[in-house]
Amino acid sequence: MAQTTEYELLKKKKKTYEIIKKIAIYVFLSVIGITMLVPFLWTLSTSLKEAGSVFSYPPKWIPKPFVFRNYIDAWNAVPFGRFFINSIIVSTTVTFGQLFTASLAAFAFARLEFPFRNKLFLAYLATMMIPGQVTMIPVFIVLKKLQWIDTYKALILPGIFTAYGTFMLRQFFLNIPKDLDESAIIDGCSYFGIYWRIILPLSKPALATLGTFVFLGTWNDFMWPLIVTNSMEMKTLPVGLASFQGMYSTEWTLLMAASVIVLAPVLIVYIFNQRFFVRGIVMTGIKG
Repeated sequence: MAQTTEYELLKKKKKTYEIIKKIAIYVFLSVIGITMLVPFLWTLSTSLKEAGSVFSYPPKWIPKPFVFRNYIDAWNAVPFGRFFINSIIVSTTVTFGQLFTASLAAFAFARLEFPFRNKLFLAYLATMMIPGQVTMIPVFIVLKKLQWIDTYKALILPGIFTAYGTFMLRQFFLNIPKDLDESAIIDGCSYFGIYWRIILPLSKPALATLGTFVFLGTWNDFMWPLIVTNSMEMKTLPVGLASFQGMYSTEWTLLMAASVIVLAPVLIVYIFNQRFFVRGIVMTGIKG
């Protein structure tokens, strides 16, 4: 009986320790989550304030009154609609372009047998070690020679190829049994048919994950659109946001309202792809 009682006490202590450990983890993660939300909440709060109350002390998180007019003024202050259309065109085109080119390259490296395949793949991955700042000027010169500066071609074409996306999708494709390829070939399916009808439908989590990364990166890109665009009609949203910052003053309420508008499509894309997101990240790293 004494041994049974001692065992039950140890079991209860272990259970209590596990509960405390879980609570500590949840509290820690909650603190991190709140810390990450604070900048967004402050942006949202500032976007609804009057211009004179932005730097009031002590800071007020809840605006009084709520100035929804800031969003209308921010939209009309610059050609915001044009910036929005440009960002949508560039981001969606680059996203689908990268998904297509990266999936084709990944299919070749993962499913086809050809001489020097692994060496070519390593050479392709080696391009990831080259900083973007190194290739930026040569690419700009090429685009200038082609007279593509200040056009959609300059904004889109340099971004539709990706070594990272190829590596990511290749890792996922390696998990798909090759028996499916052999069965398809016996049924008379071509390699492109295998890619289009078998590999892509089975790779939705990886494609959604890569698509989310690419869309977010392109949507938030500031440096490249700033370099290759000159006219207001071709600028994207991140470059357009800089219009609210002047040399001597900044319209903080309008800038924050514009930032909230810019953030909305990003949240929509992330929420839509969230169900694929974790699964895609996990499965791309299972097999190398």
